[in-house]
Formats: sequence, C-alpha cells, structure tokens
Amino acid sequence: MTESVERRRAIDAATKLYLEGKPLDMSSLASSLGIGRATLYRHVGNRDELLATVLAEATQRTYRKAISASSGVGPALILDALERFLHAVDRSKPLRALTQREPAVFIRLALMPGAIEEVSARMVAEILAEQTSQGHLELALPAQVMAEAIVRICDVHLYAPLLGGDRAEIDTALDLVAILLGQPRVHAT
Repeated sequence: MTESVERRRAIDAATKLYLEGKPLDMSSLASSLGIGRATLYRHVGNRDELLATVLAEATQRTYRKAISASSGVGPALILDALERFLHAVDRSKPLRALTQREPAVFIRLALMPGAIEEVSARMVAEILAEQTSQGHLELALPAQVMAEAIVRICDVHLYAPLLGGDRAEIDTALDLVAILLGQPRVHAT
C-alpha cells in the first residue's frame, strides 16, 4: 500500500518539529498543514502513533548511517554498527529534548512493542542475516529472534537514565551483545 501525500506531508512536518526540538501539538500541526484535526488524525492516527512514526523513521536513518560507516565482518561489524548507533542516539539533541519533555511517552513508545522496536529489530536482523549468509557469523537462534533480543538489551541499557540510572550503559549493552554473538569484547586496559 502506498503512503498518501497528505500522510507524508504530516509526517514530514512532525519530523521537522522533532528535529527542531519542539513539542508535537496536533492542533498546531493540523493548522500549519491547512487541514482540520479530524483529517490529520485520519491520515496519521493519534499523536502517539505519529510520534512513533517520526521516531521509527529517525531510528531507521540512524541505523543506516551507522551500518554504512561500520567496518569489519561478522560480530566485529555488528558491534561496530551497534556502537555507532547507540552513541548517535545517546548524543541526539532532538531525542534528548523529547525525553526531557515527555519521558513517560518516550518510554512507552520506545520500550514497548511497536513501530520503533519493529524498525530496530528489522535493521539488526538484516545485518545479522547478511553476515550469516556471507559465512562471517554463526547464530544460535534465528536472525529475527536474535535481533529482538539485541534490541531489547540495547534499549534497556541505552535508556537507563529514563529508567532510573545515572547514564546510558552503552559498554554494558555491547558486552552483552558480544557474548550473544560468541565474541566477547576486548577492552583496553
């Protein structure tokens, strides 16, 4: 099914607000698009659905950038891509603005099954399957199952500050993923 022009316009306008660190107000968004709120809701669903779409697209862009910049093969490539992704998300000013303004909404959207988790798992599953098919990686579980586990491990550790921790625990997440991939990380002493 192709996306409607109106839906795309609304998502793009919401994305612009997100990237500028501004809150997403559905009434203001509808007004800026020259449509009514009911029409906006018909095109994009409710506010949480629209915000989840914006964040899922940002997640996909960030994964693609991290994967394309990564090097190595097998577990090394996957860990490099994940490390780049996790640090990019941790440094994201728009995401920081959103999580400071609406931590409970973000936790609900990012840590519960939905658009963001689906995109993350799909991106990780693709790189796992690619490395497996090229003979650089052997998985104990199907790529999709492994990807879902990796995403959940990374999310809990990346968003630790929102869950009561002091800071993102990126190294811990990467250490756990490395163990899952059968290649524990070596840390400089």
